[in-house]
Amino acid sequence: MKSRPCFARVSLAFALCATASAQTAAPTPSAPTAPATPAAPASFGDAVTHGKISLNARLRYESVQQDALQDADALTARLRLGYTTALYQGFQAMVEGEATAPIAGDYYDGTGVNAAPASATIADPEQYDLNQAWLSYAYDHAKATVGRQRLVLDNARFVGDVGWRQNQQTFDAVVLQDKSFKKTTLTYVYLNRVNRVFDDSTAQYDWASNSHLFNIANSACKYGTLTAYGYLLDFDHLAQAAFNNSSQTYGLSFAGARPVCDNVKATYRIEAATQSDYGSSTLNYRSDYYVAELGAATKAYALTAGYEVLGSDHGAAGSGFKTPIATLHTFNGWADKFLTTPNAGLTDLYLRATATLPADLTAQAQYHKFGTTEAAADIGSEIDLQLAYKFDAHLSFTAKAAFYTAEETAAVAGSTAAHKDTTKFWLQAEYVY
Repeated sequence: MKSRPCFARVSLAFALCATASAQTAAPTPSAPTAPATPAAPASFGDAVTHGKISLNARLRYESVQQDALQDADALTARLRLGYTTALYQGFQAMVEGEATAPIAGDYYDGTGVNAAPASATIADPEQYDLNQAWLSYAYDHAKATVGRQRLVLDNARFVGDVGWRQNQQTFDAVVLQDKSFKKTTLTYVYLNRVNRVFDDSTAQYDWASNSHLFNIANSACKYGTLTAYGYLLDFDHLAQAAFNNSSQTYGLSFAGARPVCDNVKATYRIEAATQSDYGSSTLNYRSDYYVAELGAATKAYALTAGYEVLGSDHGAAGSGFKTPIATLHTFNGWADKFLTTPNAGLTDLYLRATATLPADLTAQAQYHKFGTTEAAADIGSEIDLQLAYKFDAHLSFTAKAAFYTAEETAAVAGSTAAHKDTTKFWLQAEYVY
């Protein structure tokens, strides 16, 4: 959508400041009382009036320095306000609006990139959207949800809500879920539309879809959860840059954690998938995906090492393994250099450490070493750092940075971004109610 009057931006900033300020006063201590069990609504009207308001307000500064492009920085505010009815005879409904506005408006041209064409990208465009609007019905162990909704499957590697960006990714979908079998969740999703993080003036805007997702997760084994999935993605020919992301992916994953000694547990994940063209795709390819991850964790610390492979079909154009509706920022480094897999494929050898510190601080550090699956060439490396402070149950602050260094000799067809050193930095305050 196009820019709105200045008062919309001011209102968002005021809402963020007001909610944060409201938390500075300590609550008056009171004697603990047992929570009362709410009575079931007697009518549909009662279900509507006894619902729950949800609010998420986020203020963020982002800075990007990338070789061969002008530096970019932006201060943006995001306000998400929703209302969910109480459950009535199995029915429940939810509606949620979302607004993202640049506080420093000169940085934006309305497309999610900075005003100067040669600037680095900050993918938080000015947006005013209906983020969610769904109706659900639950009976026994089954549930159906119809409408615009947030959707995350498994660890979000293939299907996610892109929660890091200001504008959340949601889906116009029918979701059927059944838990009738012991420790088993069956999920089927029909996707009619992917509401992406970009605005309607870009080629990367929302995608029309005729896609089917199947996911079966079973946790009967004491060592972890086994998940099998089939994701048949078909995007409209008319959607720019969309139709060649149509693909069919079939895979298995196993993830879990087990104690190995006092206060220490081992964590692990293995996964394999195969992918080929599907539906509207004009490509003809087959590529594979693998990941193996092993870690150790205590109550306060965790260390994880992993190796991930996104293959290609002998380096052919467009044959890199595709994850177009994933929460990509979580994987392959926070600098987001590999949102699209290079034609030569991608390998990611990574090490991640997290720590819970005094004074409600948490820290995380990651190291990534990137290469290609074809010819085993080095691409680059990345260091990611984060420090977060949780003020209380609602308000949190985050400082975060990503440092990507390209290999000077790297030649990666289909991934010009891999050649460019990039540094990103974020400061964020978030209030959730």
